[in-house]
Amino acid sequence: MSTLEVEEQIPIRAANIEKHRLLRYALLITAATYVIFSSYYICETRSRLVSLTVAQKVAIANLQQRQAATEADLKTSNQTLSQQLGITERGLQAAYAGTTAELRQNQKVFERHMQDQQTAAADQVTFEVADVRTELNGAKNEIAATRTDLESTKVKLDRAIGDLTGQSSLIARTREDLEELRHRGDRNYYEFTLNKGDRPTQFSTVGLQLKKADAKKSKFTLNVVADDHVIEKKDRGVAEPLQFYTGRNRQLYEVVIFAVEKNRVTGYLSTPKPARLTDMR
Repeated sequence: MSTLEVEEQIPIRAANIEKHRLLRYALLITAATYVIFSSYYICETRSRLVSLTVAQKVAIANLQQRQAATEADLKTSNQTLSQQLGITERGLQAAYAGTTAELRQNQKVFERHMQDQQTAAADQVTFEVADVRTELNGAKNEIAATRTDLESTKVKLDRAIGDLTGQSSLIARTREDLEELRHRGDRNYYEFTLNKGDRPTQFSTVGLQLKKADAKKSKFTLNVVADDHVIEKKDRGVAEPLQFYTGRNRQLYEVVIFAVEKNRVTGYLSTPKPARLTDMR
């Protein structure tokens, strides 16, 4: 079996980036969900606090009404007793004052109790808000760490893994990168542009033909023609090294596409240093 027919064995860069992107979205969604839930819980606690305050006002109003009614009853009763028993006016006033003082004392105790409950509820809300803020800060730190990991992964992906050798190699993502690789002098680099529908572009014994280009997804399908064989590199991504062996000595060639446009791609062919290719036709 020809080594040109070996299937892709190593995950590509696009899958790695997608994995970290999903992880970042998952963390963002988790943080957003927690914020919504915490906001709802705080609003619910505040609503209960408002309801408690309203109930307190209603209770105080009822107590005042009861006090007024009791005072009225006392006055009526005192007048009746005064008439029936001949109680002096001074004695009636003393009895009335004592009853009123007791009612006021009960009212103060009730108001103090309600105030304590309101203060406790407010302290609970403050504590829960502080706890939510602490956890949100933790979530922000995790998101920042994830971004750092993604940046680190992006740097590591500057060394891409070939689809045949399973070994990492330096690749160029722009023309400037390509010039830098040329200056290294390790291999020969030949830049090209392929249009969909054109006949295979020939580099000596190697032909390259664009079959499909999806600019939105940065995907393309490329035919490699070498040694009377056609190998289809299907649905490949930008900056993914496409490797194949050709020539009498079975030397490793490498194709990298760094730009995908509508029905057109731009990239380069990398060959071993001894190889000499003719110009494109």
